[in-house]
Amino acid sequence: MRKLLNTLYVSTPGAYLSKEGMAIQIARPEMPPVRLPAINLAGIVCFGRVSCSPYLMNYCAENSILISFLDEHGRFLARVEGPVSGNVLLRKEQYRIADDPGRNALAVKTLLLGKLANSRAVLRRFLRDHDPENAAVAGAADGIRELMRQLTNETSVEIMRGLEGKAADLYFSVFDALVLQQKDAFPFTSRSRRPPRDRINAMLSFVYVLLTHEVIAGLEAVGLDPASGFLHCDRPGRPSLALDLVEELRAPVADRFVLSLINNRRISKGDFSEFENGAVYLNDAGRKVVLDAWQQRKREVITHPFIGERIPLGLLFFVQARLFAKFVRGEEDAYASFIWK
Repeated sequence: MRKLLNTLYVSTPGAYLSKEGMAIQIARPEMPPVRLPAINLAGIVCFGRVSCSPYLMNYCAENSILISFLDEHGRFLARVEGPVSGNVLLRKEQYRIADDPGRNALAVKTLLLGKLANSRAVLRRFLRDHDPENAAVAGAADGIRELMRQLTNETSVEIMRGLEGKAADLYFSVFDALVLQQKDAFPFTSRSRRPPRDRINAMLSFVYVLLTHEVIAGLEAVGLDPASGFLHCDRPGRPSLALDLVEELRAPVADRFVLSLINNRRISKGDFSEFENGAVYLNDAGRKVVLDAWQQRKREVITHPFIGERIPLGLLFFVQARLFAKFVRGEEDAYASFIWK
């Protein structure tokens, strides 16, 4: 099993990253520099006005350390990665499947069944642990189950995307019920993205970006092309396959993480900034809270339902990428989605 390595998150405005020997030096305004061993890193994520030396970028590219640049609010700007890795035959087969309507539909169906199953599991866990009599949540869970039944018998990718959209609407229509603490500070009515219109949406969007970074790194590690997707249409600069695999992980990994921060009072109203156009984003303090908690969360151990091994959550993204590669190579009849229980 691959070793779990760290991701370095840098959000201090004006920070400058450079290579010093086999270490990464972080120079910060009016603060002493910090050095970290580069050998322990799998990726670097830079927020806002953070820059890197060309020599560091070259070193990271040569050593498969993915660098992502995001703006202060977590929106993706650019990515630095090395030469294409992995087996060229694997990527060529990935492209063939994407262009084959039948095999592409099979991949999409498996991905979406995983997403819907996990969304429903989150709702059912709430019913079991907190409010068994909540009719709205129970109704949404039943509705998603019916959409899963329809999805199982469907062959059109466009119709499958429509069923996924209906399931997402059902899921987020009752998401507010899952907020058990600080309800006045964290109201939620619907999913909003560009820009996020409330504090929960701000956190969801931010954590989805972190999740996408992890999945891209996993796909690159096993030799797949993160840009060539099945569910998400290909578009220049868009990591479509990474977004495909993110779908099944949103509810059990990202959404539950956001809810835990709120319900455990690890984050509060003061960790956000509101703007005149109605946008709401995490501020510097809020990002630090989320990033620290995310690193802790990645170290938590889970039992993977398909391979049956206990792994740190941070390796889940690599495992799913490896399972998708087995499907592409024809070693498995279908992709083994991560089904949370």
